[in-house]
Amino acid sequence: MVPVYGLDGSEKSQIILPKIFSLPYRPDVIQRVYVAMWTHRLQPKGRDPLAGERTSAQSWQTGHGVARVPRVKGERYSRAGMAAGVAGVVKGRIAHPPKAEKKIYKRVNKKERLLALASAIAATSLRNIVEERGHRVQNVPTLPFIVSSEFENVSKVKDVINAFKLWGIEEELKRIRRGIKRRSGKAERRGRTKYVPVGPLIVTSNLNSRLKDIAENIPGIDVVDVNSLSVLDLVPGGHPIRFVIWTEDAIRVLDEKFRGVLS
Repeated sequence: MVPVYGLDGSEKSQIILPKIFSLPYRPDVIQRVYVAMWTHRLQPKGRDPLAGERTSAQSWQTGHGVARVPRVKGERYSRAGMAAGVAGVVKGRIAHPPKAEKKIYKRVNKKERLLALASAIAATSLRNIVEERGHRVQNVPTLPFIVSSEFENVSKVKDVINAFKLWGIEEELKRIRRGIKRRSGKAERRGRTKYVPVGPLIVTSNLNSRLKDIAENIPGIDVVDVNSLSVLDLVPGGHPIRFVIWTEDAIRVLDEKFRGVLS
């Protein structure tokens, strides 16, 4: 039996923990599945095979006192006599360009993927593993941390922040605020202006819950539906394991979802 906490910070009830939380922690399987699933969001990238080679360049051969690299034909214009069509010269080709046909999509067995997800879910109850990732959960009373389903119906950001403070997650919010850094250079020009540390993950039972639109206004907080839960959510960056806040209904849905898999 695990306590369920209300928005006022008090213990509202208790719930039987699903069997999935008793599975062993398998970081090797989690890492392998994470890498495979991470490649599924990559886009193939390549170059034109003739890029840098559309030229009239031809070698002068020996006897001219110059290197035997191909040179552009012609006279009395800026490009004439310049090396071209090879790697390492101005306006030349790329030595080893990326190719669109490269296989970057890694496959993983369905059972292995489910095992990694189940093991990652079970690891959210291990305080030492969660703290190793850097989360400040010393004041959180229990792990896995389960809250009342009324949390899914909050309508204001300040209600979420007040609940976090009553649940002992204030230190975690301070860690996120201190870790926000301003990016510069190309990342900033492309819209990635800030680096924000990864904070708690809220798992709800309803994809259309209003909590998602509200809680994600807090830096570092993510909200996901339990049916859409993935290893990518629980192990961001491949570093296990993320601090997770479960709603009571999400735990019930989780039990039903994995009951057939674990039997």
